[in-house]
Amino acid sequence: MAQQNDKYTYRVTWSEDDNEYVGLCAEIPSLSWLADTQDKALKGIRKLMTDVLLDMGINGEIIPEPFACKHYSGKFMVRVPPDVHRKLAIQAAEAGVSLNRIASSKLSL
Repeated sequence: MAQQNDKYTYRVTWSEDDNEYVGLCAEIPSLSWLADTQDKALKGIRKLMTDVLLDMGINGEIIPEPFACKHYSGKFMVRVPPDVHRKLAIQAAEAGVSLNRIASSKLSL
């Protein structure tokens, strides 16, 4: 389980409300670990994830797949208001590129 634990997406940030660092895991956003240093916050959230994943396995719960292990097609549908669609189509035409290229460029900012 520890090897799978290494594949999850972790982040450590400062919590002004708690006056401590908070360790987070993107795949299970309800989990967090507070500590007085960044290193301790990261170690804490990783240990918590190990415990939670073990518990989920024992209880037959579905264990979330790490984002790093998922395969993405690069395709997804986004619905926008018609006026936004028109504006993007105009921008694409004026730039001499596809609507897809304009949308992709804006999403990657």
